[in-house]
Amino acid sequence: MNQFLVSPSIKKDNRYAFFAINGDLGTTVSKTFQSVEEAKEAPLVQQMFYLPFVKSVRLLPNGIEIERFDILDWKDVINEVASEIQSYLNNGGAIHNAIAVKKAPVTIYAESTPNPNVMKFVANKVLVDSIVEVKQIGAAKQVPLAQSLFSFAFIKEVFIDANYISITKDDSIAWDTIVLELREFIRSYLEEGKAVLSNQYLKELSTATTTTPIDSLDETSQEIIKIIDDYIKPAVASDGGNILFDKYNPEDKSVHVILQGACSGCPSSTITLKNGIETMLQEMLPGKISTVMALNG
Repeated sequence: MNQFLVSPSIKKDNRYAFFAINGDLGTTVSKTFQSVEEAKEAPLVQQMFYLPFVKSVRLLPNGIEIERFDILDWKDVINEVASEIQSYLNNGGAIHNAIAVKKAPVTIYAESTPNPNVMKFVANKVLVDSIVEVKQIGAAKQVPLAQSLFSFAFIKEVFIDANYISITKDDSIAWDTIVLELREFIRSYLEEGKAVLSNQYLKELSTATTTTPIDSLDETSQEIIKIIDDYIKPAVASDGGNILFDKYNPEDKSVHVILQGACSGCPSSTITLKNGIETMLQEMLPGKISTVMALNG
């Protein structure tokens, strides 16, 4: 019998730890549990909630991610937790119970966006935990949903965030001739339980660490990021897009951002940038911002 090996790592500003497990956990999807009661079907997860510092547990195809309360630091306990998980598994502990799972009905509705070539398709379920942008079919290998959507010749780009998909089409066809077909295609795909992301992509996401910690940036850059996150991103997301902070140049006081999804290439994005984002940053950070420049993602 193969022995399980558990490899721990700290991520996300020390709030989360990921425990990579080298064996088959018997699941192809990820699920987050907030309490021991929610984890009745997952004995391994239940075991974790018996630790007093555990706030939430996420079960993934290749391991588990644990969020801690602020009563201790991960570096003080991470190796002991990894050892406990490894011992539990190698002593025959169950990962999850074999119970029948009913297919949940999926609904999809379409929303127009300020970009005439982009339509937003909203689902009644969470699709991804972090933004996924696929600009061409050659980059869709790890995103099965996007790969399937590219079977439609008129689709140029696919942007997935939270519970929606923003699809960019070319100029060869009008939305009113294809929107119903795309809605049904996406609904059927999700209702059949097909993967949005590949297991390899999920593994890479779960082990990824922040390359540039916010606290390593200058004070103005940190203030800009907070304003973008708190005030600008929610509005942009409602239009099917996203905005990312790129850099701040203190010499000419310019802010550089990256536009994604419906915002990328949108004819009205320049107006939005100048009349909305630039004005807000100038008002909230007086004397620190001269202009905002955007790059399409």
